[in-house]
Amino acid sequence: MADAIEKDLKNWFAGAKKVVIAGIGNPIRQDDNVGLKIVQDLQGKVPENVCLLECETVPESYILDIEQFKPTHVLLIDAAFLGLKPGEASLLDTEKIADFPAITTHMLPLKIFCEYVKQATGAKIALLLIEPKCMEFGEGLSVEVQKATERLTKLLLELLG
Repeated sequence: MADAIEKDLKNWFAGAKKVVIAGIGNPIRQDDNVGLKIVQDLQGKVPENVCLLECETVPESYILDIEQFKPTHVLLIDAAFLGLKPGEASLLDTEKIADFPAITTHMLPLKIFCEYVKQATGAKIALLLIEPKCMEFGEGLSVEVQKATERLTKLLLELLG
């Protein structure tokens, strides 16, 4: 996981001047909390050109915040069933979201959200998706997803400077 994700994220962040990282998920559905957890772990550790948002299940509520920040890059982090091993991650360009019509459980389909943000900001947008092990009601991440959270947080800190 680490090598491919590291390469993909490094390439994706190339030329980034202002970055929004938005964590998406439900904090009471175990591994669905992964996007929020990564954003929480980044709090206070990233430079001023990075805006961190804990969107929970309604990223559309943060459209104005994203627009006002005027990002060059927007990275959405979420749990998604992609057929990978729990904790494995994949970076998807927004053009490929159509290939995964039901990857998330949120109110507004992420494809529509991403299209709007792209039109409103002109930013490069991608989804960092992590395969969950358990999405049942409850708190805490599975061991596999917790390990992925730690690796991805460290990687993002390195890439963001």
